[in-house]
Amino acid sequence: MRRIVVAGASVCLLTAFGSVRAWSAAGDEYWPTWRGPHRTGVSAKGNPPMTWSESESIKWKVKLTGDGSNSSPVVWENKIFFQTAVKTDVQGRPAAAAGSGNSRGRRGPGGSPPSNVYKFNLVCVDRDSGSVLWEKTVREELPHEGHHDDHGFASFSPVTDGKLVWAHFGSRGLHCLDVDGNLKWSKDLGTLNTVMSFGEGGSLAVAGQAAIVVMDHEGDSAIYAIHKTTGELIWKKDRDERTSWATPLPLEVNGKMQVVTSATSLIRTYDLETGELLWQCAGQTRNVIPSPVAGFGMVFCTSGYRGSSLQAIELGRTGDLSETDAVKWHVKEATPYVPAPLLYGDKLYVCSGNQAIVSCYNAKTGEPYFFKEKLPEISGIYASGAGAAGRVYFAGRNGVTYVIKHSENFEVLAVNTLDDKFECSPALVGDELYLKGKENLYCIANEQ
Repeated sequence: MRRIVVAGASVCLLTAFGSVRAWSAAGDEYWPTWRGPHRTGVSAKGNPPMTWSESESIKWKVKLTGDGSNSSPVVWENKIFFQTAVKTDVQGRPAAAAGSGNSRGRRGPGGSPPSNVYKFNLVCVDRDSGSVLWEKTVREELPHEGHHDDHGFASFSPVTDGKLVWAHFGSRGLHCLDVDGNLKWSKDLGTLNTVMSFGEGGSLAVAGQAAIVVMDHEGDSAIYAIHKTTGELIWKKDRDERTSWATPLPLEVNGKMQVVTSATSLIRTYDLETGELLWQCAGQTRNVIPSPVAGFGMVFCTSGYRGSSLQAIELGRTGDLSETDAVKWHVKEATPYVPAPLLYGDKLYVCSGNQAIVSCYNAKTGEPYFFKEKLPEISGIYASGAGAAGRVYFAGRNGVTYVIKHSENFEVLAVNTLDDKFECSPALVGDELYLKGKENLYCIANEQ
């Protein structure tokens, strides 16, 4: 049975707390982060195809090399960027493991350390042809621990502003390059020891002058703000958190920038300039992976491992908001484990666990437009949904992508199948859709 708790205060008053805007240097033209120009999963000006196949609407398809099947592509002008880890034939000694006496991790299935050195690369691909423009190795070493079978050593997505590209590789450091592949600076933020050796993958965010990185693990967790052009530390704050993978969300609230982080113990929000903790709120489950989205004066945080939680938390508050009227509504069933929510207009779309089961809520009130609708031809979802032109795209791990109508009623518009497996989130730019699979990168466009 669906469980929704709605706070008594009127949600319509939320806009009185001032504008809430996700940072976007790109406007609506490109796809500079893995969740798009406003970090909601939506392209306001995009109009990608609705139907495709291996023989229809494929502008180009290129074979991928290396292990980067979970690094979602970002796009600016004629360039596509993503991260990879390339296994070499060199045997090596592992980097030092996280040296914290607070370590709570242990080896898990599929988590055995490798014996070969890897090259950790940022790749730039030409949008018109799919050809590789450049591939830069920013670190070369033997990883100190393994990863879950479902992903690899490069499960991060970069960020670009059209001049610079920032790539975070977790234990392999934070790196800044220009769009022509010239390394500007690198910053080592320490070594992670992930729960059950599940591996690393929390992407960075960039806002104002800062590149923001969350390093939550089974040791001494912390959040860092690094100057985006110099690589110098702006601030660092310790965090009492175990491993999480959610990407931080920068927001402008009442004229000031803050950063929302979702994790197992507490959702926390920091002042972007100083690192001051502004508010915190409990209520998420273990192993938080989905990244928050924001709108209507609220931030929406989700998780779905060993429980279910979707919280709509009012912005502009301070202090401990746990179990207060700042939590405007709270869903405790059928929330996502891996895929991030999609906020499209007043509609918030979420999957159930990693299943192809979709619910859609009124973001302002928490009332469902539809609940637990199945996408039966998809077998598992890791990729986050994306929206454009009145359509919502859900890509499955078996190569099937559903296109549903952006509507209060559940309506399937198309079911498309490609010869690949998709765990990366789609990127939507103009009339093109980019799908990065285990084996191939596709540019899908309406045929001329």
